[in-house]
Amino acid sequence: MTISYKWLHEYLPETVDPERLSQILTSIGLEVESMEKREDIPGGLEGLIVGEVLQCAPHPNADKLKITTVNVGSNETLSIVCGASNVMVGQKVIVAPIGATIYPVSGEPLKMKKAKIRGEESNGMICAEDEIGLGTNHDGIMVLDSKASSGTPAKTYFQISSDWIYEIGLTPNRMDAMSHLGVARDVVAYLNYHDKKNLSVITPLGKSFSAEKKPAPVVVEIIHAACKRYAGVTIEGITVNESPDWLKKRLQSIGQKPINNVVDITNFILHETGQPLHAFDVSAISGNKIIVRSANQGEHLITLDGKKRGLHQEDLLISNEKESMCIAGVFGGEESGVKNSTTSLFLESAWFDPRTIRKTSFRHQLRTDAAARFEKGVDISNTVNVLKRAAALIVEIAGGKVKGDVIDVYPQPQTKNELGLRFHFLKRLSGKNYHPDAVKKILSSLGFELIKETLDEIRIAVPFSKPDVHHPADLVEEIMRIDGLDNVEIPSHITITPSSDDENTASELKQKAAAFLTGNGFLEILTNSITNNQWYTEEQLKNSVKLLNNLSADHNILRPSMIESGLECIAFNHHRKNTDLLFFEFGKTYTSKEKGGYNEEHHLTLLASGNLPANWRIKNRDADFYYLKGICINLLTRLGISKGISTEYGNGKLSCSFRNKPLFTLYNISAELLKKFDIRQPVTAADFYWDEVLTAASDTSKRFEEIVRFPVVERDLSVVINKKITYQQVENVIDELRIRKLLSVSLFDVFEHERFGADNKSMSLHFEFQDKEKTLTDTETDQMMQQLMNKLQETLLAEIRK
Repeated sequence: MTISYKWLHEYLPETVDPERLSQILTSIGLEVESMEKREDIPGGLEGLIVGEVLQCAPHPNADKLKITTVNVGSNETLSIVCGASNVMVGQKVIVAPIGATIYPVSGEPLKMKKAKIRGEESNGMICAEDEIGLGTNHDGIMVLDSKASSGTPAKTYFQISSDWIYEIGLTPNRMDAMSHLGVARDVVAYLNYHDKKNLSVITPLGKSFSAEKKPAPVVVEIIHAACKRYAGVTIEGITVNESPDWLKKRLQSIGQKPINNVVDITNFILHETGQPLHAFDVSAISGNKIIVRSANQGEHLITLDGKKRGLHQEDLLISNEKESMCIAGVFGGEESGVKNSTTSLFLESAWFDPRTIRKTSFRHQLRTDAAARFEKGVDISNTVNVLKRAAALIVEIAGGKVKGDVIDVYPQPQTKNELGLRFHFLKRLSGKNYHPDAVKKILSSLGFELIKETLDEIRIAVPFSKPDVHHPADLVEEIMRIDGLDNVEIPSHITITPSSDDENTASELKQKAAAFLTGNGFLEILTNSITNNQWYTEEQLKNSVKLLNNLSADHNILRPSMIESGLECIAFNHHRKNTDLLFFEFGKTYTSKEKGGYNEEHHLTLLASGNLPANWRIKNRDADFYYLKGICINLLTRLGISKGISTEYGNGKLSCSFRNKPLFTLYNISAELLKKFDIRQPVTAADFYWDEVLTAASDTSKRFEEIVRFPVVERDLSVVINKKITYQQVENVIDELRIRKLLSVSLFDVFEHERFGADNKSMSLHFEFQDKEKTLTDTETDQMMQQLMNKLQETLLAEIRK
């Protein structure tokens, strides 16, 4: 939500300093995300002054330069060297003295300094309009009206205004603050409470409007319950033209583009009051009848953006007797909109059901300012007042005359919701003891109406501008907001009962895994579970979960795999020259079941790309398949899963399982998929099935043993075996022997040579033995080594290398 400081002050009864206003807004829950100064032109002509040329003589050392003496007010004169051919005595000009900064139309800002030009001193500059941002003309200096007074600041002479623009982060429930009047109401309530004042918002509603007491030329019929109130007025004899400067500046200050006087007025009213309006060309209203109805099956409408849109039967429409003219509360139709040739218009102000508008807005991907307000609920009591305000502005700016009386179709007038607030409940919820008078002052300033008061309770009527207030707790929130959320008292003692949860293993394991990965240089990422279906294969999309009302075409499914959303982060970094990456992410994937329903699965994904960090001892090395495999195996070990796991390699993927349940899959991302993300270096991914990992970790018993006092005996063995035999197979054969004193076995070398034969290779294994009760002798160790050699020879036909 964008708020203009100057615009806001049209409704505030007193001036509030810009910095204090920012603090007030944040304090009352309208968090100021940014506060920037806005000027009509860069620099705002700050420091520039009006001067009069008193003397003008040729420069002694340059034919095209002149030496001028300029009066800049209070009989102060400056000697300025000027190169403009049109400079003459008696002219009123714009002077940039020493210290002033000019902002040219093209080029960088320039600060004036004392200078010598061809040997003559110059104390500033006489400016052309393009040199100070007032235009593009550079034919000569800018000559002002002779009545201009020397010494007048240029910003005063040209009436350059500045403003402060606030970006407010509104929470979804704060519909009442989606306008300048709504924000002004909150600010006034704050001032009344904290400054002990009795101020009121300066409201523009209900003023300077007159209409004929005759039947309106257009008739309105509501045949859909989603419209509870519809008001309108006909204005004839208007001239669609450019808006006046004040109106264009108001809209431009909040980032709105002026279009024409009628459309600009409806946009102005929207941001002033929060009530969307729509103007129809009367010539497009067939039969002079407005009908509020739902769409018919197969009906279409060409909207203001020129697109032909198929309408849904749940869409609410504004139509004439023959055809639809507008998607109610969302977007206007091309044929019925106000054009430059329009001379008569029908102005609409209505209340539409928030749920209906939101569904239609998402269904057609039309997130308009009007829809954003209707879907949160507008003030139904101000429907006619806002209409009159807009109609009066149109008559004032675009001319014309109101034809007939205001139409107000309001079949079932709404009643205000009533709530009771007990003072002890207020104290218990807020932690603060508010005086009843302070409570009444805050609520009345916000528009709440006092109905009844007792010693321990007040009963109030909720204004229609507060559709989010339904419970006493909501009233407490309103009171605490105006008191200031930063004034919430923190007690000196907090009494809590620590929870004892034995079912926190999953959380502990997740924290342990995250700590291990971050300790190894990985960074955690968090990606959106709603993603783009273009990243996935047809096979993955068969069981994907598609969104019915997606926010955009780029976010249309729930991810069936987390690898692709992680690759978006890889690509984002690669495109910014950050190529050495180690990422991990915990999240969910989503698939649909064949017989209905959905599956959610927890995953942990690892992504590695580029080089690992180097130091004086270790040179650059790739974060490749083998590096990531080591990280994955060590992660399982860290989680207590070391025995009973098996790995299998095939089709370019390494699969790791525990008791035939898959734990993770490791693979290099295909070149085809990398191309989709425009990633130009290898990426390796590991996908952990986190639910299975948790199950495996819980099935693994943890034992603690005393550190053995006796030494470890080490032996190495090299064997020649067939190339097709994997290390996993070798390890499985060794495990079958169940040698109790064999502490560990590892592979430290693989070597191929023609002397071993074309189909063979050499594997070098390292063994560690230890006895917990005594020191192993060489004879005992040799016996165990012989067992190992015999088993490898028998089972794998291995040849022992000497």
